[in-house]
Amino acid sequence: MQPFELTPREAQREHAELVDHLRALLRIRTVNPPGDETAAAEIVEPFPGRGNVFARLHGDGTGGGPLLLLAHTDVVPVEEERWEHDPFGADVAGGYVYGRGAVDMKGMLAMELAVVLHLARKARAAGVDPARDPVPGLRRDVTLAATADEEAGGFQGAGWLVEHRPSLLRADAALNEAGAVRMDILGRSFYPIGVAEKGFIVYRITVHGTPGHGSMPRDDNATVLAARIVARLALQGAPRATELMDAAIRLVAAHLPDETGHRVHHLLHPIARVSDEAIDALCDPSYGRAVRALLRDTVSPDVVRAGVKYNVIPGRAEIEVDCRILPGTDLDEMTQRLCERIGEELLGHCEIQVASTGIPLEQPTDTALYPILGEVLRAHDPVAIPIPVMVPFATDAKHLHKLGIPTYGFSPLGLEPGERFLELFHGDDERVSLEALRFGYPVLLDVVRRYCS
Repeated sequence: MQPFELTPREAQREHAELVDHLRALLRIRTVNPPGDETAAAEIVEPFPGRGNVFARLHGDGTGGGPLLLLAHTDVVPVEEERWEHDPFGADVAGGYVYGRGAVDMKGMLAMELAVVLHLARKARAAGVDPARDPVPGLRRDVTLAATADEEAGGFQGAGWLVEHRPSLLRADAALNEAGAVRMDILGRSFYPIGVAEKGFIVYRITVHGTPGHGSMPRDDNATVLAARIVARLALQGAPRATELMDAAIRLVAAHLPDETGHRVHHLLHPIARVSDEAIDALCDPSYGRAVRALLRDTVSPDVVRAGVKYNVIPGRAEIEVDCRILPGTDLDEMTQRLCERIGEELLGHCEIQVASTGIPLEQPTDTALYPILGEVLRAHDPVAIPIPVMVPFATDAKHLHKLGIPTYGFSPLGLEPGERFLELFHGDDERVSLEALRFGYPVLLDVVRRYCS
């Protein structure tokens, strides 16, 4: 397969345009909470300030249902004093664009927008109005949806749209964040494609103690009890490789030298110590954390609230816990395990509530779109090794699942070896390189053209 190639003039102009749009998006403070995504969207606003924007290019309808290009416009909060660059300044320095949302996920949104603008420009050049007429060469519609609230579960964005305006999202397939980002392992170029994602359960644990004067410490201080609970929850459980992750790790091993490939198989060992030792020996710490998360149900106690004054023993504390569950684990099983970790003597001080949930997903790969993803990656990088994987976090694919839309994590970026990409998600000095975008945009455009033409 030969890659679709832009002319040198098109490539230069459209890359510059893409970067301009990305920088404009990064300058908009769509931090969730509260969101304020309407600053970046003006079309469907089911809740004040929570705007969702759509664009649709029409095909002639002979190729099947639409392709949905999905993105979210909200970003997580930021501790600005920890950044070297203004998180909302969209600085360009050292070949990178800096800003909250550069990788999660305004960079992908800018690439999707560039695809739509390219197709619209081609339509105008052919003498047609892309706002009304079928775009020459398109046999499917292309829909761009930039939605709100993904960082808080998407319930006021994609979730609301699925329930109330499903016609805006209906498609034969969708492309979403988190996938096709190049990973170099011992000189091999792997491109993980997101075909599954973990589910989530957010627990709120209220811990009851006995208030009193701080000068007379007591064992049932709610803060002390909460600390004991947090310490127990922070210990992770045994690994359990799903069928998908088992196959993915074996595929990686098959493309590495024999000795290293043999060691990679140890990642799948059911004894945590053996698996963890292999991860430590083979993986950069940031990727090691991801591998551990993909091989087990995880528990992360992330918020603790207690106390009103330094000399008052608190009678109440609250812990918010983020659990991510593999396919095959359900709410009842995870709750039981959570209680077992806490232990009977501490459970007597607790009330446990479920604040929100999202199911784990596994997408079918026997679709018309999925094989195109790997074919296009190999066309643009002849040594590419596409690999279907699960991602450890949740995306708006959970909402599209209710409409039966297979949704793949495919936001292609050509990273340089050694880039710690995963640390940039929700991290300090979030950034994306200009060269990564220069590789990714033509790949995304090629996928859209091949699937929709």
